[in-house]
Amino acid sequence: MINEGSRKKEDEYFMRLDIERMRKQQEELKKQMEAQERQRLKDLHYMHCPKCGMHLTEVGYKGINVDKCFSCEGVWLDAGELHEITKLEKRTLDKIWEIFKP
Repeated sequence: MINEGSRKKEDEYFMRLDIERMRKQQEELKKQMEAQERQRLKDLHYMHCPKCGMHLTEVGYKGINVDKCFSCEGVWLDAGELHEITKLEKRTLDKIWEIFKP
């Protein structure tokens, strides 16, 4: 026969297991919702100009693809593209940087 103290501890144990299971379910649901929201935002904004919202077109510039908006004439660079362009145009950019040096 199980005494009242053992029964209470057993109930608490299973309650903690249930709570942990529910917490994990909520965390997984949150991760899924965040992933869905990131995908929704990507689908909404991908290859759209951040300035005017029109479609961006990839244009080759000396072997580097840059994103060009033909509506507002903006040019947008992905990660690493500015670095690649600066390597190609070092002399020109050095002259520009000279203007901003104190």
